[in-house]
Amino acid sequence: MTETTVVVHADPELLAQAVAARLLVRIIDAQAERGEASVVLTGGRIAAAVHRAVRDLPARDAVDWSRVDVWWGDERFLPTGHPERNETQAREALLDALPQLRVHPMPASDGPDGADPEAAAARYAAELASAAGPGTATLPYFDVLMLGVGEDGHVASLFPEHPVGYESRPVSAVRGSPKPPPVRITLTRGAINTAEDVWLIASGGGKARAVGMALRGAGPVQVPAAGVAGVQRTRWLLDRAAAAEVKPQFRSLR
Repeated sequence: MTETTVVVHADPELLAQAVAARLLVRIIDAQAERGEASVVLTGGRIAAAVHRAVRDLPARDAVDWSRVDVWWGDERFLPTGHPERNETQAREALLDALPQLRVHPMPASDGPDGADPEAAAARYAAELASAAGPGTATLPYFDVLMLGVGEDGHVASLFPEHPVGYESRPVSAVRGSPKPPPVRITLTRGAINTAEDVWLIASGGGKARAVGMALRGAGPVQVPAAGVAGVQRTRWLLDRAAAAEVKPQFRSLR
């Protein structure tokens, strides 16, 4: 059963710094144990701040980045290099400074499948399967999978009451997203929940209601953040504003 913890930091800057330090330690530990590490990135403002903090921390030099695989939890289905793609933001903030990384971006709308998000989702599922261990696994081992939390409680591109919330395949196209752009690609809840650690990161008072509902046990279709968990650990990493509706007994203040 997953161990769930809630850690609250004073403000967004401290939150980003703390998540970055925690991520570096997690990667170092994974490499000490398995010889490599696999991380799933998220998008958004707080994710970009975390990526910049990782880039700027001296401890980044303790990681063998040539033995780190980087995946994405979701992506906006836009052309390569579009400024709204999570990949573009991550490359600018961190990945371009670490050229030895093994980076696995989700397909773009100008990729080999053109403007067909279903084919692009199937392509990413096939890439994940090819990186999986021997046997019947369809996903690689994810040491840590990071998720931002939307004001409506969405994670990755799993939105409240959206049909993708019922999807059983590991990767799905998303059409009719309530948040632009309307077409996306996402890991599904089942795929997310295979990660060893799942970290849900939220900053700002606009996230407080969704965070509180998720931690109070809301339904996973109504509040997708409530339906994700790591196999071993689920960490809610929040600033004080985002934690405003979290009961005091769940909090660990930093």
